[in-house]
Amino acid sequence: MKGRFGFSILGLIIALILASCSTTKVAIRASTNQQEIVQPESSLYTILSSIEGVTEIKILKPEGHFTEHFELWFEQKTDPANAHSSTFKQRVLLAHTSNDAPVIVELQGYKIWSSKAGELATLFKANQITIEHRYFENSRPRDSIPWETLTVSNAAVDQHTIIEKLKKALYSSNKFISTGISKGGQATMIHRSFYPEDVDASVCYVAPLNFEREDPRIWEFLKTVGTEEQRQQIIDFQLRCLRNKPSLLKGLEKIAVEQNYTWDFSTEVALEYYILEYSFAFWQWGSYGFDQIPDETATAEEMLLHVLSVSGISFFESSGVELQRPFFYAAMSEMGMYNYDTQSFMKYLSQKSYNFEFTVPGFLLKKYDVNSMKKVNDFIQNSATNMLFIYGELDTWSATAVNLSDQAIARGLVKYVKKDGSHSTRIRSFDSVKQKEIISVIEKWIGVTTDR
Repeated sequence: MKGRFGFSILGLIIALILASCSTTKVAIRASTNQQEIVQPESSLYTILSSIEGVTEIKILKPEGHFTEHFELWFEQKTDPANAHSSTFKQRVLLAHTSNDAPVIVELQGYKIWSSKAGELATLFKANQITIEHRYFENSRPRDSIPWETLTVSNAAVDQHTIIEKLKKALYSSNKFISTGISKGGQATMIHRSFYPEDVDASVCYVAPLNFEREDPRIWEFLKTVGTEEQRQQIIDFQLRCLRNKPSLLKGLEKIAVEQNYTWDFSTEVALEYYILEYSFAFWQWGSYGFDQIPDETATAEEMLLHVLSVSGISFFESSGVELQRPFFYAAMSEMGMYNYDTQSFMKYLSQKSYNFEFTVPGFLLKKYDVNSMKKVNDFIQNSATNMLFIYGELDTWSATAVNLSDQAIARGLVKYVKKDGSHSTRIRSFDSVKQKEIISVIEKWIGVTTDR
């Protein structure tokens, strides 16, 4: 999906690659400029090859401050509680720089987006372990997904297993920091709540903590964010789109034919979803200024292209939904989502309710279980240590941000909110004074200083 938890999917047409079923520890080739070169096996490669459960290793070309880089495949049980469970291969990247450096564990909420050093690994010149989330892109069962095993607890077991094995084999004395962005930030909170001793500290970026399948705090946020004039400008644009729905619909139908797009509902309902999604996406990413919102003189084509650019065509388009089905399933069953406040638009809409139940087949849709997120919140408020949370003030997902209790703050947990920040907020987004303050907190937790 446009993974509302972490990335814009505009134009996303990516191919799923099924995980290799090979059980042989092979692949010592790296691709450079489309030319394969054979890399000599290092002592690190030998150690990794001996780890139980690692079925395949590929040597990658190191980038940045890393000296060695590997792609690993871990064989994991789809149901960790069942000794006879089927298995799948989980993709992990290990970028090494020093036996003494800290280890940053990047927990992905989706696929692995980059092999480069993340913000924390760059700041601390650290080693980096990047773990793809179960059932996304490469880390999928070969035949079909056993959806009932896609739970936050099972994902935490995956991450714990990988961290534990790599720590024992390579980094038994190193300091560990887990981190993740958006849904990856959620994964970081969840993993830490199940396995608090796996790491020494955690940094969670723009991570929502929802307590309902359709968390109403999203509505309240959109009613108060920004200025009244800005909010009204967005609503007025949405209303102009709906009043011109016949013309915009013709344009969307033309695009659908040209690009072979389909939806799980009528094209009219699809257009309505894009228009309703507009306010959420506009505030989430902050990619467009208010002077870029088409006014009364705009053509139907200009309005449509702007809506699709902000909302993201594949967020509702069938192939995009299929690629992100694991996200939607997790959101609708345990992690929470949102729906739309249609009060201002009802006279122009073709149905009464607009939610994300269409993303999960009816036979899979189950009752939302809030206990998982309550467990995470209880852990953060009552026992967690060394956790840092970063948010953007104007990001729609900040509506359901972690709110630290006095008890949590007294234990040293900290939260930083970037004024006017979006879902792209990182440590580097803050001014230099605040950046130093944030980094100092992490340095204190792990006893390691940066070169800042």
